[in-house]
Amino acid sequence: MLAFLHQNIRKRISQKFESYPHPEKLKNIVDKVVYATALIIPIVTIPQAYQIFILKNSTGVSAFSWICYALANIVWTIYGIIHDEKPIIISNVANFVINVIVVIETFIY
Repeated sequence: MLAFLHQNIRKRISQKFESYPHPEKLKNIVDKVVYATALIIPIVTIPQAYQIFILKNSTGVSAFSWICYALANIVWTIYGIIHDEKPIIISNVANFVINVIVVIETFIY
């Protein structure tokens, strides 16, 4: 186990990853916002996921929560752009589109 940790540390050093917390103020603030978002969003998902997937019922699903998910995807997309992480950008743009579709469906039904 310790060998894997040592290998990971050497890999990070050789690939010249940015330091955390980042010395640049904007990137440091965005890093903190992203971590907070990563903690809050799964908690907000639980009631709506229960309604949609378990009860197979979209009535009473909170559009507010899905709007929060869409806003979280925007934060993650900004994070991906600042850190030039294409997988984060692509996945969160796709999630944003899906969340907007869910919001629209909650207003329709």
